[in-house]
Amino acid sequence: MEIKIISWNCNMAFRKKFEKVIELNPDLLVIQECENDSKLKKHLESINYNQLIWYGDNPHKGVGILSFNSLEIELNQNHNPEFKYIIPINLKAKKKIINLFCIWAMPHKDERIKSYVGQIWGAINYYEKKLNTESILIGDFNSNAIWDKKRRIGNHTDVVDFLNQKKIQSIYHEKFEIKHGEEKHPTLFLLKKEEKKYHMDYCFASKKMCSNKTTFKIGKYKDWIKLSDHMPIIIDNLNI
Repeated sequence: MEIKIISWNCNMAFRKKFEKVIELNPDLLVIQECENDSKLKKHLESINYNQLIWYGDNPHKGVGILSFNSLEIELNQNHNPEFKYIIPINLKAKKKIINLFCIWAMPHKDERIKSYVGQIWGAINYYEKKLNTESILIGDFNSNAIWDKKRRIGNHTDVVDFLNQKKIQSIYHEKFEIKHGEEKHPTLFLLKKEEKKYHMDYCFASKKMCSNKTTFKIGKYKDWIKLSDHMPIIIDNLNI
């Protein structure tokens, strides 16, 4: 089964912006900085989706996950809220279950080492056994190899190497044959300024899930910048 997944940090107020991303016909949406389900559901009545899971402690800014078509989602019972926001989801396609980790890497209030990519590093070690089976990690990582020197352990390259050992790869880097830290296609324009561009959003997936048909696209600045400083990442023909 081939699916299309879209991840987008919508810069809040998804209820006012969802129509543009729905036009892309996703099977699965992962939305960072999304308002909670009670605020969102009435605005989504016009679209045909299966399920909505929202997780967060701020009703205006959390992570929303929406499934469409034949996909089903549920929060994994082993979810550890210590790793905020690295949200383990059971992604169900017919009788098959895929590990889906929906990511919005954030600062840690008390320990700097656990901030941003440190959250991801802690989570992948905690959920290590789950990563031995088919897995997808997708979202706003707030991370790039260009900042590796700021963190001795658990930096971006450590995360990439750990996932590679599990045969989980960054689809963008595989498809474009680009090394981490040398990305040519930005996903974030800081303060919405075109010159302040970074690659911060990723989709890692088990190698067996990717084929020659699998594609990775990034929304264009001119099409999305009025809505958010992040561009959506669009992964199509992913085999699950």
